Amino acid sequence: PDGLPGSGSKCGQAILDHPDIRKVGFTGSTGIGVTVMESCATSNLKKVSLELGGKSPLIIFSDADMTSAVRNACGAVFFNKGENCIAAGRLFVERSIHDEFVSRVTEEVKKMKIGDPLDRSTAHGPQNHRKHFESLISFVDRSVREGATLAYGGKQVDRPGLFMEPTILTDVSDDNFAAHEESFGPIMIISPFEDGDIDGVLMRANRTEFGLASGVFTQDMKKALRVSEGIQAGTVFVNTYNKTDVAAPFGGFKQSGFGKDLGKDALNEYLKTKVITMEY
Repeated sequence: PDGLPGSGSKCGQAILDHPDIRKVGFTGSTGIGVTVMESCATSNLKKVSLELGGKSPLIIFSDADMTSAVRNACGAVFFNKGENCIAAGRLFVERSIHDEFVSRVTEEVKKMKIGDPLDRSTAHGPQNHRKHFESLISFVDRSVREGATLAYGGKQVDRPGLFMEPTILTDVSDDNFAAHEESFGPIMIISPFEDGDIDGVLMRANRTEFGLASGVFTQDMKKALRVSEGIQAGTVFVNTYNKTDVAAPFGGFKQSGFGKDLGKDALNEYLKTKVITMEY
């Protein structure tokens, strides 16, 4: 058959438990990824590759092209209403440009057309189900209670459907839960960092259990390479974001999983190496 219809808890579990299946690839949450890995181990020690959650940091230096940084940051966060595994989960903006960046990104967000996702002119559609929508509202409320500033959005759009306003949170401290937890929604989380403190911002960006993707905006390629080497993530975008290629291996570090999709590395996930030694 072309596919196996049904819920993940039933059909997915049946795949994991089946004795004739020797390899499983899973894309989803880290929590379910743990369950998948456990089932693969206890059934018949299946080989498994996992592409799980993310909290991708996006670092914007003061020498970046501001127009490009603002445009790409909006795409990095709000593409597909934030329901994107590699969405920029936290932005670090150099302090000397922080206020200008927040102002300009807010103006861009205000221009986004919210509406029917089947209308090609729509920039922002509804969330995928009510439980998730309600969790996003709670995410914003909790972050504000813990000290973040709600700069824009944060509530339901006044129209039928599960439309959430594109949201911007600023002054998000490192101990705020929003600095570490994935929202999987249209919530831009912005934290400043001191000018020139590359080591400090790298340490903060890596202070997460996720490592799926990341990004950096700067016109200094030495700085870009330093960040690219120091960031603990499977993908690093430099002066762009969300730009992937079928030939480029894709996969995460830490609790974002292991194994690769795309590229030659993805094919190797489904191959085995055999050695034959012969005398004749």
